[in-house]
Amino acid sequence: MENNVGLYLTKRAHMSGDIEAYVDVGSGLRLTFNELNHRVNQVANLLLGLGIRKGDRVAIMMMNSAEFVEVYFATAKIGGVVVPLNWRLVADELEFILKDSGSRTLVFGDEFVGLAQELHSREGKTDIEHWLQSKGDKSNEFFIDYEDSRVNSSDAEPGIGAKDDDLLYIMYTSGTTGLPKGVVHTHSTMFWAIATLLATAEMREGDRYLAALPMFHVGSLMPVTALLYLGGTSVVMREFDPVRAWQLFGEEKITSSLLVPAMLNFMVQVDGKDGYDRSSLRWIQSGASPLPVSLIEQYLAMGIDIHQVYGLTESCGPACLITGEDAVAKIGSTGKAFFHTDIRVVSEDGDDVDPDVQGEVWVKGKHVMKEYWNRPDATAETITQDGWLRTGDVATVDSEGFVYIQDRIKDMIISGGENVYPAEIENLILAHPGVSEVAVIGQPSDKWGESPFAVVVKKDDSVEENDVLSYCDGKLARFKLPKGVAFIEVIPRNANGKVLKRLLREQFPGPAVS
Repeated sequence: MENNVGLYLTKRAHMSGDIEAYVDVGSGLRLTFNELNHRVNQVANLLLGLGIRKGDRVAIMMMNSAEFVEVYFATAKIGGVVVPLNWRLVADELEFILKDSGSRTLVFGDEFVGLAQELHSREGKTDIEHWLQSKGDKSNEFFIDYEDSRVNSSDAEPGIGAKDDDLLYIMYTSGTTGLPKGVVHTHSTMFWAIATLLATAEMREGDRYLAALPMFHVGSLMPVTALLYLGGTSVVMREFDPVRAWQLFGEEKITSSLLVPAMLNFMVQVDGKDGYDRSSLRWIQSGASPLPVSLIEQYLAMGIDIHQVYGLTESCGPACLITGEDAVAKIGSTGKAFFHTDIRVVSEDGDDVDPDVQGEVWVKGKHVMKEYWNRPDATAETITQDGWLRTGDVATVDSEGFVYIQDRIKDMIISGGENVYPAEIENLILAHPGVSEVAVIGQPSDKWGESPFAVVVKKDDSVEENDVLSYCDGKLARFKLPKGVAFIEVIPRNANGKVLKRLLREQFPGPAVS
């Protein structure tokens, strides 16, 4: 059997055809592996009919849905390359990603018709030739109706168009220069991500996994792929709702999930949460940002194990995980390296640090990305010659090998599980005619974990906080927008001109405005 992610579905349908593969919480749609494979084959043949061939990029702008899963596995089968789009981005940001990736096809949900129309109107700004709309009106002559086209396509198994080191997806993550970088993963890196996950986490055949993160995140797309490989069921929320999550634990007999700290924080505040059945739930993983010890303790008091996971888009997800009794004994740690993964915590000169000394986390494994798309310079900066991925995250490791994430070298802000790079916001605010200098820091937020905060030096004395906030509105995704602005006379810098953000965080500690 060739190593192709789409072929995993073909094999699983052959072995476990009548087992429930996918549950769409919002619509109530339930698909067995046979039914899902049938629909995926239709989409694969639809894409082939449009001329999509090996290596062609297919962008997906959809909320969590059966259609997202269909396009993902169908594109994988025929050898296309999936480009999952963060639908929280604005048109300017999406235009860059579509053009940079060279995507020829865009499949989008009805929630994003206006955004698709805006992108379509920008003639020559993208390479999109085929615009497939799911569950929308048919008044736009340049949009192809996804459902009608799928139903009228053959469900015969298509020829497998890619394998092993051929590209599977390009997932864009914000860059420190302000422009997103495309993280390239292959069928092989996804296989090894699945293998190391299943060898480390307590996942079993027949598990029912609550997928609540957006599928344009590796933290959702990878486990959904792993569940299919394993023969488990993905119970998928179109968008996260804390009350509904508690209900689903009982209604769908959920055994496991991955929820970012902001989600867990919302859930713990739900009135009457102790009344919901969670007897099937074994554990919840949590990652994307450091998990407050107090939050772990609140869930432990309810008898729910929280397993802190540390991973990156660049590692196809896995890096470190803590499970079982260790999650209690080593509370606050993100655990040890996954099974098929190596972890080092190193000093600036690349030597391993002593126990309990801070250093940069390096990750190695066959699941590490192939490269950054069209960015050999960034790839070389991030992956060492002997294959170590430099994460830019600061951690300590104790004498037993347990890793404790401390901070981030690159000043990245994580807001509600989303990566936010200050440089992108700073570049925008600097374009305001009344701004001379700006530095963006993260402030602690009870709601989002962290939120951006802009520290500005005025060029025009009349500039006020609302002027800066209004200027950003509509030009950045909502989660990137600064929650507040402060004005100072001079931004502190070191002798090399680097902004001393540590001093700014001390001067403006927050908390952020909700």
